[in-house]
Amino acid sequence: MDSRKKQTLDLLYYEPYKIGHWVGFHDLTELHNAWLRSFLYREDDQTLLGHRGSYKTSVLSLFLAIHPIIRPNESVLFFRKTDTDVIEVIKQSEKILLSPCMQQIVRTIYGTDLHFVKQTDSEFSTNLCTSTRGASQVVGLGIGTSITGKHADIVVTDDIVNQTDRTSKTVRNRTKLQYMELQNIRNRDGRFINTGTPWHKEDAISIMPNVRTYDCYSTGLITRDKLEELRKSMSDSLFAANYELKHIADKDAMFRDPQFTNDESLIFNGIAHIDAAYDGADGTAFTAFKECKDGRIIGFGKRWDKHVDDCLTEIKMYHSRLRLGTIECENNADKGYLRKEISAMGLPAHGYHEKTNKFVKISTYLRKDWKNIVWLEDTDSEYINEILDYSEFAEHDDSPDSAASLLRKMATRAKYNSVKGGI
Repeated sequence: MDSRKKQTLDLLYYEPYKIGHWVGFHDLTELHNAWLRSFLYREDDQTLLGHRGSYKTSVLSLFLAIHPIIRPNESVLFFRKTDTDVIEVIKQSEKILLSPCMQQIVRTIYGTDLHFVKQTDSEFSTNLCTSTRGASQVVGLGIGTSITGKHADIVVTDDIVNQTDRTSKTVRNRTKLQYMELQNIRNRDGRFINTGTPWHKEDAISIMPNVRTYDCYSTGLITRDKLEELRKSMSDSLFAANYELKHIADKDAMFRDPQFTNDESLIFNGIAHIDAAYDGADGTAFTAFKECKDGRIIGFGKRWDKHVDDCLTEIKMYHSRLRLGTIECENNADKGYLRKEISAMGLPAHGYHEKTNKFVKISTYLRKDWKNIVWLEDTDSEYINEILDYSEFAEHDDSPDSAASLLRKMATRAKYNSVKGGI
């Protein structure tokens, strides 16, 4: 073996992260080299949990590019939450394979140029593969995609657990079932590589094997000043999940365990509320509720980090789709501007003057009715998370404030009873 080929093979085995530097991933460290080597060369199942901003997906994209070179006849199935999520990683891996340094590596090892024999947004195969099985070297799929008839030597999952798994037990159970089904597509002597961030103590990560955890303190990738800045920008529980990779005990939480339904018809003829943002750090929240005869309150919520004017078109769409009635809105700050804008769109609107302290209102009306609320599945996870993370000192309270305001309206509006027989 000539010295140049040996140097290249040594690079791929001992320091593959340097390829990342050459293709633009300049922040990768020796820690990432250890991650990448474990993906490439370990033979057992593994689960790597890394904090947000730890470059774990960048390392995976390098793995998906390097593995077809060092083991060209092995197949990889790569799963993320949705098909759209898959595309960005597959495209990145394809770009790495087409880079000059990877082309040179292939020429040095195999004495030939590298080219794709199949290349799409979700899969690729190169001329290095000589297997007669016909499967592409790398195929990317959303976790909910049908896997009937599919098999692979390595099954990779990346971020198949996300915020929706935190808020919805239905989604958590579905993701766990989908993950368990993947066990059937691994070839004999195959293995699993899982990466992600835990969101709930009972999510799919809880059943993944051989977990290694790298939180924001152990990696050294984020400075203390930046960590404090991040901590101040979000709730304690969100920071704990994203950066400390742990779940804060919710025994003292005001709101937890939301319920969900996918039957939109239950909310028809309900009423709505807008908590409007005009400037600053506040967001715009839209809430709809319908009280059922059995005592359930069917809810729907959306939240945007933008001016209310930029949300009205979507709000009108949701109002029409859910067949809602009057939209309530506060007129303290805008002197009735929003009510007039809603009316100009042809929607029924009612303004009111707000006098109640937010914390009192939320802890009174939303807390009292929380156990009765069943949310539509299409409710924003950001909207629900803002409620789950609410406390008296929460930095963001637009969603719980909107929900509490609408529940107060439902509790205090006039009710008319018919009396048989007249006077």
